[in-house]
Amino acid sequence: MTYYDQTAADCSRQLSILSSRNKLFIISEILTFVMFIAAIVAIANGIMQQVMGLSAVIMIAVYLWIRRVDSKTDKEIMRLEDILSVCRRENDYLNGCLDSFDNGARYAEASHPFTVDLDIFGKGSLYQRICRAVTSGGADDLAAALRLTSGCHDERKEAIRRLAKDVELQTRFKRYGQRSVADTNAVRRAFGKVGATVLPWWAGSKAVRLISWAYTIVFLVALAASIVTQEHLLAMVWWAIINFFVIYSLCNKSMKAITGAVGGLTKQLGVYVRLVRIVETCDIDEPVLCAIRKQVDGAGASLQELDDILQKLDSRSNILGLLIFDMLFMWDFRILTAFAKWQGNYANSFDRWIDAVSEFDMLISMATFSYNERALTTEAEVVDTPTVVYEARGLFHPFLGKKAVRNDFTISDRNFYIITGANMAGKSTFLRSLGVNYVLAMNGMPVFADKLRISRFRLFTSMRTTDDLTHGISYFNAELRRLRQILDSIASVNTTSRTSSETGLINTNGKDMPYLIILDEILKGTNSEDKLSGSRMFLEYVAKRNVTGVIATHDLKLSAMADEYPDRFHNYCFEIALGTDVTYTYKITPGVARNQNATFLLKKLLK
Repeated sequence: MTYYDQTAADCSRQLSILSSRNKLFIISEILTFVMFIAAIVAIANGIMQQVMGLSAVIMIAVYLWIRRVDSKTDKEIMRLEDILSVCRRENDYLNGCLDSFDNGARYAEASHPFTVDLDIFGKGSLYQRICRAVTSGGADDLAAALRLTSGCHDERKEAIRRLAKDVELQTRFKRYGQRSVADTNAVRRAFGKVGATVLPWWAGSKAVRLISWAYTIVFLVALAASIVTQEHLLAMVWWAIINFFVIYSLCNKSMKAITGAVGGLTKQLGVYVRLVRIVETCDIDEPVLCAIRKQVDGAGASLQELDDILQKLDSRSNILGLLIFDMLFMWDFRILTAFAKWQGNYANSFDRWIDAVSEFDMLISMATFSYNERALTTEAEVVDTPTVVYEARGLFHPFLGKKAVRNDFTISDRNFYIITGANMAGKSTFLRSLGVNYVLAMNGMPVFADKLRISRFRLFTSMRTTDDLTHGISYFNAELRRLRQILDSIASVNTTSRTSSETGLINTNGKDMPYLIILDEILKGTNSEDKLSGSRMFLEYVAKRNVTGVIATHDLKLSAMADEYPDRFHNYCFEIALGTDVTYTYKITPGVARNQNATFLLKKLLK
């Protein structure tokens, strides 16, 4: 039985037991509440005041104990339900169902150098297979990583590998995103408001806090003495009622201000509290994880205080609890002074903690992907060289899983590989395999190959050009725009090395980096003669630059470039066999494809 299956079974069994107990707690709370009110009424009417006073105290104590146990039970039920959800969703993933995961379609950019062509975002995308983010910040960081906007992160490899081994840690972290994803930007704004919230001068005074505790102790001692001696019980009841109205009127305005600052975000803030704790207590000794842990150094104690404040603030929604606690313990006053203390000490540190959580969140997603795909993947070797290196053994596309046909392929610097083959023979899938595994390798994630040795380079693809009739852009015009984008990028990089969030290009220490371009059928929007002539012109032009290329085409005449430039151009193909039916091998081999299938299949269709 897998980890997910075993954990799901254990959670289901425990939930069945706790759900039965929860019903008893609800009934007990109602009974103790009714008995407490009855005792208060009896005392007010002078009926058996001694007995009723003692009964009221006992009912309060029992009610508080039940509430405490019930609260713990509710939290445990939620924890088990969330873990069960994690396991079920991961089992869905392993069975090929991705519907419950974020597809990241909002991050898709038609002008990006490769994300649209390589299915990085959108339904069924690489992002949807990886993302398990519990915060919007983690989702944003993952999207940026897959766009390669922040360069190569091969150093993440060890962090991902170590996290992938701790599937219990992954599950414990991911459970906080099962009900909703915490809105990182909203939390940032909320904490901006927290820092700007104006509170009464006395709220942050240590002397006022000490006086309030002394007053509470005096009141509780007087209440206890009154119950024991059976004297002044009615007076004590009125004193408690006056306490409530005084505290409520004194703190109500400030409590509204605090609620306005974090209103509607109490749960999300609580999630961040727990996520920071997980990051802080992660004991994996690895440089990337140690750096993240250092960012949240000292956050544990402060966030424990914040967690307590949030829970107390949330408990104010229980009218009975608010009434009792304000009468006996000046509850609103305690919340207000505690919040003022936290505001003064820690409000300016939260941005740093949020950034650390977002990065850790992204790494958990990557580690989960690594764990789930561990049987099919290996770690890539990233070499530091100014040339294009791409040496693959047993390479295949991540989306195909166990049924994939693996291919060996080597790309040498400033060489061009023209790939021919029939429709559906595997050309486009192979091109995407080259690109997707490069993106994985640059992020330190495992790759779908037996072995992959790769260098850092810029990647640009043109495979899914579409028309845009709304803006009067024809298919051919769209192709020209894409090729123009490639040429502009090559020219600008050769002139001055840069990193751009718009182009997704990598810049390493200011060095000019080579390009790998992957093209699927250049100029397919025009006639055969024009297409051949234009394709040759384009390839001859880019061949003079610091560019390496892989080009798939149906135009067999383009393969003649390998005869004219044997040191730079090379022919490969995906061959098919024609018999009573079409046989596809999906294996790439040197040479030019001899067989095509369009006429063959059309003849069968017209019979």
